[in-house]
Amino acid sequence: MADRRLQVFHAVAKHRSFTRAADALFMTQPAVTFQIRQLEEQYSTRLFERRHGSIDLTPAGELVLEYAQKILALSDEMDTRVAELTGEMRGPLLVGASTTIAEFMLPRVLGEFNALYPQVRARLIVANTESIEGQVAEHSLDVGLIEAPARLSGLSSQICCEDELQVVCVPDYPLAEFKALKPVDLADYEFISREPGSGTRAITDAYFREHGVTPESLKTQMELGSPEALKGVVSTGLGFAIVSRAVVAKEIRLGELRGIPLDPPLKRSLYLVHPQDRFQSKLLSTFIDFARRKLKEQAA
Repeated sequence: MADRRLQVFHAVAKHRSFTRAADALFMTQPAVTFQIRQLEEQYSTRLFERRHGSIDLTPAGELVLEYAQKILALSDEMDTRVAELTGEMRGPLLVGASTTIAEFMLPRVLGEFNALYPQVRARLIVANTESIEGQVAEHSLDVGLIEAPARLSGLSSQICCEDELQVVCVPDYPLAEFKALKPVDLADYEFISREPGSGTRAITDAYFREHGVTPESLKTQMELGSPEALKGVVSTGLGFAIVSRAVVAKEIRLGELRGIPLDPPLKRSLYLVHPQDRFQSKLLSTFIDFARRKLKEQAA
């Protein structure tokens, strides 16, 4: 079991807030403040700079955070390995996923996994591909599901399933009459795009460049941070978006949006990423195998 003070310090450092850390740890704020004060007294230095309602790590705090992450990861690893010796599948499972996967593909996977292993405490962190990859690399997450292969060193990537992207618009938008759309066909229409750092944004930019259309030449009206936001704007008739089929399956079935395939098709692989240098517990390897199988079934 890791030192409770390190657990509290780690929560405050991650949330950059004593209040939010207290909520996450189910503690009172004075109790959190007391634990941090004890840790600062132990090292005879300040770990946080407190100013104008915000806090930042001092250089000493940055160093302590680096080691706290390693110590807490080893503590979790010890708990998991001891549990495995007793034949149990239990313990924390920190999963990160890019927004498309987290909102439209992963909930069923996590629900079915929890039904099989009720002693596992899964926690899902949602962010764009770039952010999830970074958190896996720094060991804040056990595993990530993202929309592009990992670029950071020290990470292992495994393809878990294939995903096809398509153009979506309202039924009375001019593009809705097409049976298929080439990249050049889209240059004259209003484009609702994902934000930089998104896996969807990276693959659509690369697709346009590959087929002779520079992303900068598109009539980009907005850059939005989630598939739900894209759907909301597209549903007003402002323009078209390019999204995973899974994102708009319901709206297309109800006739609220029209999906048009791209020519040539725009397909991508979705990836499971995890640290190469970290012990892979039976729990983690079981989840990775389970998620790959279930996501392939969903994409079929």
